[in-house]
Amino acid sequence: MSKKIENTIDFSMILASSVHDMKNSVGMLLASLEGLMDEMPPVNAAQNKRFSTLHYEASRMNGELIQLLSLYRMQNNLLPVHIDEHYLIDILDDQVARNHMLAETKGVEMNIQCDPDLHWYFDHDLIGSVVHNILVNCVRYTQSKIEISAKIEDEILCVSIADNGPGYPPEMLQRPTGKVEDAEISKGATHLGLYFAQKIAECHKQQEKRGYIELTNGACLGGGVFKLYLP
Repeated sequence: MSKKIENTIDFSMILASSVHDMKNSVGMLLASLEGLMDEMPPVNAAQNKRFSTLHYEASRMNGELIQLLSLYRMQNNLLPVHIDEHYLIDILDDQVARNHMLAETKGVEMNIQCDPDLHWYFDHDLIGSVVHNILVNCVRYTQSKIEISAKIEDEILCVSIADNGPGYPPEMLQRPTGKVEDAEISKGATHLGLYFAQKIAECHKQQEKRGYIELTNGACLGGGVFKLYLP
């Protein structure tokens, strides 16, 4: 008499582990690329374009892997959220510095408008990831400028990232923010970054209020405007 032993495998855990390994590898490649660009700066427009493309794609891939891993942890109640008091200028300066080389190779100017004394309560790492991902996306679509600002609106913190690109398409502005459509997934357009931003915003709450994101066009630079609201 023989017994059939079935081994059940949690593929979601395997995928999460693989994503974690890939994230680390891409992070190392990105750091190596930045080191190479420092040691051997591009000498002509063609080289600059190649470096720019490599840096953008590596940054985008690294950001999306971090988002996938964070969403998996969130779904399984494994994502740590550490709400503490932080100065906004510090987190904005950090993310601009993090994306300085990417913006420089693309010829994009990034400016910050923020009161140096403005502080708020939020998870520094999670909000930093949201700002980073939006900046990477803005560098791709803007013509030449990105403006990052932070201020208090009706007792809620508003972090705004605007560019002078073509703006968000009408269908994105009409759809509920952060919602992922099956039809768009089939076309390869998941808008994962916006979904991630919405979920991270919702992790920040005070009494009955929860954080949220908003997309508009126009404003100071005439292009797309991403806004993150935290209670």
